[in-house]
Amino acid sequence: MSTREVPIVIITGYLGSGKTTLMQNILKQEERKVALIVNDMGSINIDASILNKTGNRMAQIEMVEMQNGCICCTLRDEFMTEIERLSEDRSIEAIFVEASGISEPSSIAGAFLNYEEMTEDTRVYLKSVVSVVDVDRIYREFLHNLNSDEETEDGDVINLIIDQIEFCNLMILNKTDLLSKEQLMEVKEGLRGLQQESEMIECVNGNIDLEVILNRKDFDYDEVEAYSAVQRALNNCEHDDEKACVDEYGITSFVFEERRPFNRESFNKLIEDYPEALIRTKGYIWFSDDWNHVQLFEQAGRNASITEMSEWIAAWPKEELDRVISDFPDIKDDWDDTFGDRFNQVVFIGKGYEKAEIVKLLYDCIEKAG
Repeated sequence: MSTREVPIVIITGYLGSGKTTLMQNILKQEERKVALIVNDMGSINIDASILNKTGNRMAQIEMVEMQNGCICCTLRDEFMTEIERLSEDRSIEAIFVEASGISEPSSIAGAFLNYEEMTEDTRVYLKSVVSVVDVDRIYREFLHNLNSDEETEDGDVINLIIDQIEFCNLMILNKTDLLSKEQLMEVKEGLRGLQQESEMIECVNGNIDLEVILNRKDFDYDEVEAYSAVQRALNNCEHDDEKACVDEYGITSFVFEERRPFNRESFNKLIEDYPEALIRTKGYIWFSDDWNHVQLFEQAGRNASITEMSEWIAAWPKEELDRVISDFPDIKDDWDDTFGDRFNQVVFIGKGYEKAEIVKLLYDCIEKAG
């Protein structure tokens, strides 16, 4: 019989989206004894300090402050240790987690998935991943490709915001009072192009009913991952040069796949003059001047980035390569005699573009033989 009786709710959203205000409103409504984990990247946990001053029956709340790192990466192990400790307190009936503004929710949820699989008798389970969306910022900076200079040392802001939108089972559309009805509808249509299944709740100042968060189907990692436009394109799209998948909002998507490497200089020039009709791009690529590393390419609006990732298996020393192929012979099923496992696979999502034109631009960047 399952012992999982303590729901965990993760609140994500970019800096300034309204996560702390939402948390304050949640605590005003919560009658049970709850634990609250607040993650902040700075050395002083400002969000926890604000919550401590709200007077929301703090005797009923056990607060854990985690700072100088992020629970999706550098503090991930410490975060799961705290979850395990809290799960042993029989008086705690729910756990709320306010993630830092630069957290990747898929990584946090993945940690839970591993923990639940390894700990059969745990009392906790992941109930919801909530993404707080600043609709005004989405309207100004993403939908209309404005203000591309607002970057931070934490990396590509818009790509991170879109990742947070793609990986959730509830979207809280905050600051709706700052947009007209027509503008808000435009934002919602844009969000639906990225995440078609997650419920959307509109609010002002993070004011929503707690039951909206708790009275819903439990979080399902695989299902939520499949919601994203990127994953849908990988699963469903035609891989030809003429057609692209079209959804009810007029958003189209397709997958580009090619063994041969990109020329780095040509690809960088393409990024500098990137087609405006493309809303979102994500995938793995490789360059002719680097046969070792997988590169992650991401684009959202006018923001684009290329990040060096792990090594291709084909780049491993022969002894290691022979051993891994011996242990995992399925690797050879998708192995090329020349390129090994090196492969470009990129999802393109947009509105009003011609797929054949985009594909031609990409092939113009492929390294020419000789």
